Amino acid sequence: MKIDPTRDLVLDRLLKAPPALVWRCWTEPALICQWFCPKPWFVSQAVVDLRAGGRFFTLMNGPAGEKVPNEGAFLEVVPQRKLVFTDILGEDFAPMEPAASGGAGLGFAAILTFDPDGSGTRYRAVARHRTPQEARAHDAMGFHSGWGMAADQLEALVATL
Repeated sequence: MKIDPTRDLVLDRLLKAPPALVWRCWTEPALICQWFCPKPWFVSQAVVDLRAGGRFFTLMNGPAGEKVPNEGAFLEVVPQRKLVFTDILGEDFAPMEPAASGGAGLGFAAILTFDPDGSGTRYRAVARHRTPQEARAHDAMGFHSGWGMAADQLEALVATL
């Protein structure tokens, strides 16, 4: 996949877990709730309809009682290898207005790959935005630190599975 540095934000990590376990953490709602956003934030609800057009939803909760719903849909599902989802479309590819669900409305597609690498997983998350301005806004919100902390939490969780 070609990366556009003006629109794409990339997190690339080697995780100490096989792709099957990393996949579980991304596709089982109870597991998503344990790692998905950087602490002290947490996810209280997750919905995963694991099919193209299926709903992907998280309700993130902040330490001061903030609630940020994130509504979206899966675009591509390749078991244990790749997930692609977006907050631009809802379930069954229904177009959504930015932040229609009251969420962040960052306007991006996430392209996640889980490639075997020795006994671990080369985990790559690409956040592909519609415009360079949206990419810069997501970067300024803390994409690298936030997704990085979440990846650390994901790796800690898979060590317990």
